[in-house]
Amino acid sequence: MSKVSVCFVCLGNICRSPTAEGVFRHLVGEAGLGDRIHIDSAGTAAYHAGESPDPRSTEHAARRGIRLAGQARQFLAKDFERFDYVLAMDAANFLELQRQVKSETARKRLFHCRDFDGASPKGASVPDPYYGGETGFEEVLDLCEAACRGLLEHIRREHLA
Repeated sequence: MSKVSVCFVCLGNICRSPTAEGVFRHLVGEAGLGDRIHIDSAGTAAYHAGESPDPRSTEHAARRGIRLAGQARQFLAKDFERFDYVLAMDAANFLELQRQVKSETARKRLFHCRDFDGASPKGASVPDPYYGGETGFEEVLDLCEAACRGLLEHIRREHLA
């Protein structure tokens, strides 16, 4: 059986997308589905390529028992071939990813992350906490957790039932 693959995408791949990746990895692990779902993250820009997640994101996630790891990388158009779900963290990155879509298959793989949170309006963004205070990192964790719970239920229903 092939794995379902998911990639979370923000601008620099050091705050929001690695947070979503870590939250989703945590939930998938708790569900015992780590061998069935491949999880990654990337940025639409290469500003931080090779860097670890922002220490503030890492610290706030750790307080919740969530580990953030990996190194920032840039999302490439060919990544649409590798991932079943490409989840943009905000509208600007969604538009940038749309520019990279080369096929109908790729178009069907692109979503807003929060579209999987039933309490969120379609197309809602996960705000960038980079220039904000501590509460921004907590808000990102809350929003990612809600979206990732919905995403996991969707994947269970559509792919693992």
